[in-house]
Amino acid sequence: MATIEKRGPYQFRAKLRKKGHKPISRTFTYLKDAREWARLKESEMERGLYFDATEAENTTLFEALDRYSQEITPHKKGAKAEMQRIRVWQQHSLAQCSLTTIRGKDIATYRDQRLAKGKAVNTIRNELKIISHLYTVARKEWGMENLSNPVTIIRLPQGAKVRNRRLEGDEEERLLKAARKGRNRIVDHIITIALETAARRGEIVSMEWKHINLKNHTWFIPETKNGTSRNVPLSSKAVSILQNIPRRMDGLIWSIKKDSVTQAFGRCCKSAKIVDLRFHDLRHEATSRFFELGLNVMEVASITGHKDMKMLRRYTHLRAEDLAQKLG
Repeated sequence: MATIEKRGPYQFRAKLRKKGHKPISRTFTYLKDAREWARLKESEMERGLYFDATEAENTTLFEALDRYSQEITPHKKGAKAEMQRIRVWQQHSLAQCSLTTIRGKDIATYRDQRLAKGKAVNTIRNELKIISHLYTVARKEWGMENLSNPVTIIRLPQGAKVRNRRLEGDEEERLLKAARKGRNRIVDHIITIALETAARRGEIVSMEWKHINLKNHTWFIPETKNGTSRNVPLSSKAVSILQNIPRRMDGLIWSIKKDSVTQAFGRCCKSAKIVDLRFHDLRHEATSRFFELGLNVMEVASITGHKDMKMLRRYTHLRAEDLAQKLG
């Protein structure tokens, strides 16, 4: 049964004891609120709808993010980037709120604040995904069954611009020429491999000789961004490049890291006077070329590793003039 204790001029503590449940209590400023809370919880217990929210009420978002960063984040491929997003959240005022007090309007306010600061839509969506998944994990695995996910009831920011940048005119020639003159002589080879295979930057940097079969013209990628392996066919140009690269003792093909590739690529574009071109655009270019060679959707997907046509369309941008020639 419920009892109400007056603990001060403006404090009332409601206590509830019921067989089969742990005793619960909560302090209120107004007596009517204490009575309503006690009636509600007693009704939930009688109907079998009650879940103990004590842990969720006593856990701040900061503390939950700290636990999430130790138990969940390390098992993700993008762990490093996610840790940076977690630190952003932990510096926000919402981090000091308990998980049960954060509402959809609070998350919506955060979304709007980030948009006002000019943050990219995809950046904000990734930040919100962390919180959404945290609430899911807390509800399913941390014993906070009655916790509501505030992210699921708000509108995610829209309007992310889908890139369809392709190499135009003599840009490929200028880019490779600049790469050959750059600080790191292997960058031009990496660019060519990207254009010949449509592989991601991380996949190329992680290439190992044990996964290359020069005789069969294949490259096995044991782990990809989407968690599956795939076999990539190597063109004659790609094989020619690999055949002329000296073997390293550690088994890796390239002596360069992902961030260094991005920086070197930026310098090449600047030197070649090419604007608005990113290394990932080479994957888009290569995928489009596969379609232009006459490969069908399944064939292209097996090379690029895309799971569905919707994702494949983001990278495929066939030139209208080329399609017009096919139409006659």
